[in-house]
Amino acid sequence: MNFVDRHDAGTRLWVAEAIRKVEADANRSCDTHLHVFPLPSTWGVNLYLKDESVHPTGSLKHRLARSLFLYGLANGWIGPTTTIVEASSGSTAVSEAYFARLLGLPFIAVMPATTSPEKIHLIEFHGGKSHLVADPGMIYEESRRLAAETGGHFMDQFTYAERATDWRGNNNIAESIYAQMSMEPHPEPAWIVVGAGTGGTSSTIGRYIRYRRHATRLAVVDPEGSAFYPGWVSGDVATTAPGSRIEGIGRPRVEPSFQPSVIDRMIAVPDARSIAAMHWVREVTGRDVGGSTGTNVAACVELIKEMRQAGLRGSVVTLICDSGDRYRGTYGDPAWLSAQGLRIEPHLEELRAFLPL
Repeated sequence: MNFVDRHDAGTRLWVAEAIRKVEADANRSCDTHLHVFPLPSTWGVNLYLKDESVHPTGSLKHRLARSLFLYGLANGWIGPTTTIVEASSGSTAVSEAYFARLLGLPFIAVMPATTSPEKIHLIEFHGGKSHLVADPGMIYEESRRLAAETGGHFMDQFTYAERATDWRGNNNIAESIYAQMSMEPHPEPAWIVVGAGTGGTSSTIGRYIRYRRHATRLAVVDPEGSAFYPGWVSGDVATTAPGSRIEGIGRPRVEPSFQPSVIDRMIAVPDARSIAAMHWVREVTGRDVGGSTGTNVAACVELIKEMRQAGLRGSVVTLICDSGDRYRGTYGDPAWLSAQGLRIEPHLEELRAFLPL
């Protein structure tokens, strides 16, 4: 009999310890809070914000980075000397830099040159290196090149996000939402509202809704300049677009991880309205949130208006994706907004009229 044995006992021991470290990180982190957004009780509609900004790396992408590392370790793609490379608009790279440092691995983030300085600083704070490219559409090719050049592993969140997370449970974000909603006045949400960057979160939640036989509908929000909304409407996965100014969501192409069939409704949100809603959330709740959270909340306002007009009661759940302190020099800077031609004041007035303080 012939055989080839590639078993490496040392590497297997390292992988086992690496998985223990990643799992221990999850064990140390309590579940994220579910905040009640202040709406009048007479409306009969409740809005909840699940605060993903409290993860150790400050964003929803901490969950994704953890799943991607576990996926890569379990598949044998990541070993004790592997350089980790990722294409990112910022937050995933921050979280992956954290996990790479946890495992003692080098990390390179390939990002658009427009990525906020705050995110670049956080990547470097966690021991990673930033590799900026002028054309956002080139981040995939450049990531593959760097991975090949270093003998490393391209994490490729835009392909693997939808399969790296266990959508059936295992304390994924969907299971967490339903557990936390169990004692609320309307425990089964009428709507869950999320953005799409990789499509991983929407895929996980949409699959879980069906698997657990919930009546909840999933709404995915998309900023202007993104390919997801027009691609979903037309059914053409080859759709391309210029790209999004709202970091963390929206893409210039329909990513492989985006699963259109699990989505009940898509809502396109103008950038000025996303940023206005970001500022409005801080006015109403005192919570400093980022632009993608503003996109989420802007869509929730429209859904709540629709529910009230139809005389429906129920709950709507969305996410605080990250903190506004990552965007001081962009969405929080009047000069930047002016240079981008973004007038948020009319949208702020509409949002304030929706819920007078």
